[in-house]
Amino acid sequence: MIKIQAEANVPTEHGTFRMIAFSENENDWMPHMAIIAENTDFSKPVNVRFHSECITGEVFHSKKCECGQQLDAAMKYIHENGGVIVYLRQEGRNIGIINKLKAYSLQEKGFDTVEANLQLGLPADDRNFNVAIEILNVLEIKDINLLTNNPEKVKYVTESNIHLNSRVPLQIPANDISRGYLKTKKDYFGHLLDDNDN
Repeated sequence: MIKIQAEANVPTEHGTFRMIAFSENENDWMPHMAIIAENTDFSKPVNVRFHSECITGEVFHSKKCECGQQLDAAMKYIHENGGVIVYLRQEGRNIGIINKLKAYSLQEKGFDTVEANLQLGLPADDRNFNVAIEILNVLEIKDINLLTNNPEKVKYVTESNIHLNSRVPLQIPANDISRGYLKTKKDYFGHLLDDNDN
């Protein structure tokens, strides 16, 4: 059973957040995280973002995806409006950084992001958001506004005991490198993206 292992206030360039580490084992070096804005009102629908780890986008500012920009935008949004980012350790749609780099290598040869994963014998997307629902339950959050463009995340919430009050788009304009990636997100995964930005 996932549970709180540690928590502290962390000042960031977006504001100060309460960061809580969740795992089954206190010795887990890669726990999931809840990042909670100071002004969050838990008596109203809570703004929530399910965000999967992306070391290339968040740490190294890769232009191949918009993950780092989405995390920044989500932190800014919840700092201003209250809310929680559930940060999930699911690197590369949960295939890990080694396989992700192998997939990037195949993309250099002309495969799109889905085709590259399938060429490696991996699922197109192996993420699981049940742990995010578990974390919301531990935090006793029952009613949310979900910051997402991904209908799969919406489905996880609507099929859970959490009430989905609304969906809040979190779209980042495409650059010349990410445009094809975002098109695949829309065409293959059904992400709710505006054509004007892709």
